[in-house]
Amino acid sequence: MEQKELDKRRPMIVLTGPTAVGKTKLSLSLAQAINGEIISADSMQVYRHMDIGSAKIRPFQMQGIPHHMIDILEPWEPFNVVIFQEKCLECLDGIYERKHVPIVTGGTGFYIQALLKNIDFTENEEDTEYRQELEKLAREKGAEFLHKMLEEVDPDSALAIHANNIKRTIRALEYHHLTGEKISSHNEVEREKGSAYDSCYFVLNDERDKLYARIEQRIDEMLKDGLVEEVKHLQELGCHRGMVSMQGLGYKEILAWLEGETTYEEAVEILKRDTRHFAKRQLTWFRREQDVIWLNKQDFDYDEDRILTYMLSTIREKTHILDKENF
Repeated sequence: MEQKELDKRRPMIVLTGPTAVGKTKLSLSLAQAINGEIISADSMQVYRHMDIGSAKIRPFQMQGIPHHMIDILEPWEPFNVVIFQEKCLECLDGIYERKHVPIVTGGTGFYIQALLKNIDFTENEEDTEYRQELEKLAREKGAEFLHKMLEEVDPDSALAIHANNIKRTIRALEYHHLTGEKISSHNEVEREKGSAYDSCYFVLNDERDKLYARIEQRIDEMLKDGLVEEVKHLQELGCHRGMVSMQGLGYKEILAWLEGETTYEEAVEILKRDTRHFAKRQLTWFRREQDVIWLNKQDFDYDEDRILTYMLSTIREKTHILDKENF
């Protein structure tokens, strides 16, 4: 890319990684260092009343740094990648007007990809009737039946999407129904797109055993901090497992226990197991992304100052972000 062309692109830093790896603390340090504002790329933190299970940063922890895409919806309101992208673009206008740098942080790789590469979803029409038909099939014949339908038309997507993930299975089937193409092929093309921004894409990571230990510790802390009470409060507000928000980790497992489907001990064990699996899937996604800069914590002897110094050095080397007049 030519120099002039590069200078036209607006700045953006991405700091992502698996759940519980320590993104929040590092994002605050980075924001302080580069005059940044933080955009949450998390599919659960957008919802009000869902603080503990989503590991949401609280206002007193923000160190005066503006945070966006947090507490913007009620749990019964719809949210998807298109809404995420639209609302982020609104946030970005204000951030650039203030001559600050957006730092996109969170663990939802698909959302980050959509924003960073400016993926156009406008051509993806909806077929409400077909979607309702698939939802009915899922209710009557189960998630496995729907997943086998996907396997027949798009084996690659079936491998990538867990059989119990009805929402993503339906989306893939709907895309095939509307376009006659495989969504896996579409996603591959989109992944090949370069960044629409003058950007650095960092992935914070840790050794697997340490990461899994942090996940278990975090879940124990969530339970201690009142996760069960939070889910009960959501029930009182009328929330149920049919809602997208209540499919989040920590919510559906506790709901299953409250509704008598499992014991408390089983619910906690399932939550820990599924969160470990989720972290593994996140890392698989990030490994497929282009131009990712890995921050393996063990390589820096777990010294956050060293990690931050390396990030700043990389930003200077690979972008024009720190060359701007406001720095």
